[in-house]
Amino acid sequence: MGPIGYRIMACKIDPALHREQKPSWIKVRLPNNPVFWSTKSLVSDLNLHTVCEEAQCPNRWECWGQGTATFMIAGDRCTRACGFCAVKTAKPFALEADEPQRVAEATKRMNLNHVVITAVARDDVADGGAEHFVQTIDEVRKANPGITIEILVPDFNGKDDAIAAVVDSRPHIFNHNLETVERLTPLVRSRAKYQRSLDVLKKAKELGSSRIATKSGLMLGLGETEAELFQAMDDLLEHGVTVLTLGQYLRPSANHLPVVDYIHPDKFETYKVLAENKGFRHVASGPLVRSSYHAADFKPERDLAE
Repeated sequence: MGPIGYRIMACKIDPALHREQKPSWIKVRLPNNPVFWSTKSLVSDLNLHTVCEEAQCPNRWECWGQGTATFMIAGDRCTRACGFCAVKTAKPFALEADEPQRVAEATKRMNLNHVVITAVARDDVADGGAEHFVQTIDEVRKANPGITIEILVPDFNGKDDAIAAVVDSRPHIFNHNLETVERLTPLVRSRAKYQRSLDVLKKAKELGSSRIATKSGLMLGLGETEAELFQAMDDLLEHGVTVLTLGQYLRPSANHLPVVDYIHPDKFETYKVLAENKGFRHVASGPLVRSSYHAADFKPERDLAE
């Protein structure tokens, strides 16, 4: 039995529960907007990676059709092998020194007022790629004064100096995804730890104080219970997170973790209301919601000025 199958059995998630037939509410529009092809051409021209493509995001047709994209820096090879993620696991290449400038040029050409920058996990680098984030943020800000910068970061192995360096570069929004509930974390997230992710978010908020918003996201349908989901929400709130995304886990391939359950859109709406009542200031909740989906709509940077 392969390693994925072993982990499934070890955590008592029955692969037979996986439903190959997706429900009717899981729909993706194919591209018919010329802006989609313009965005795709720009990304290719500047030799950039996007999480939209690498992680097989179901919303890439819509987002690219609106001229938005989430740039993935530090290459397209991840040092971790998470059970849910479509990004390939392999020995990474060296960091590209001119990548920050290329990302900045892309945001300038696209005339963006909100950019999301993420990265693969780079456990092969001492700082986990933190300085590369800093350089990219600096270049984007120079090319686009006034742009809102959102970063979606790995856990940097919990290193305080790496987190501090990224926060000191003054992104508006610091996003790190919890991904799943505590019980399922060993199954779902390679090398990650539930409490460490919470600590990363708390540290970022403490260091950034009133000038930074912290954000996180959870995938549903991996076998979590509602009680576990609600506990994860409470844990995030206790660690300073005010922006939350909830979306349906979709299996990228047969080699990834199976879908245990498809959550109905009505249930996602119920969770949204509950999360808002708990205290989150901004919540996006729906089957196709991903951590950077309609990211510019949240405007948490506006809240920071209140």
